[in-house]
Amino acid sequence: MDIRISDKHADIDLDIVHGFLSREAYWCREVPRAVLAKATANSLCFSAFVNDSQVGFARVVTDRATFAYLCDVLVLPEARGAGVSKALMQAIDGHHDLQGLRCFLLATADAHGLYAQFGFEPITRPERFMERYRPDVYLGQ
Repeated sequence: MDIRISDKHADIDLDIVHGFLSREAYWCREVPRAVLAKATANSLCFSAFVNDSQVGFARVVTDRATFAYLCDVLVLPEARGAGVSKALMQAIDGHHDLQGLRCFLLATADAHGLYAQFGFEPITRPERFMERYRPDVYLGQ
């Protein structure tokens, strides 16, 4: 399978990305399209294509100097097991704007093995991290 990765915003098929994230992703179900459009516009995004069809996506929130947060990683069901997630991670790992960062975070419920291949580990000092988590923020929007 020939996988092409693009970091161009113009290449994102927002209908595909929004369709998956809003209906299938456990971390952002019901995300409004306008919210996702704003999020992608303000992030470094990576789209995976097979035969010119978008089959994967990942978004990195970053200042491109010291910090990054990897989120919204998805591979459509029909493309799973073909190396799409690894191709996305290789592109992210090698991207010139993401080199030399002091902190690169992500959260996952089920893909620890994938991310470990790229140097991610459990948080060393979880007692230093805090969050304000509002899982129902999109309801009613």
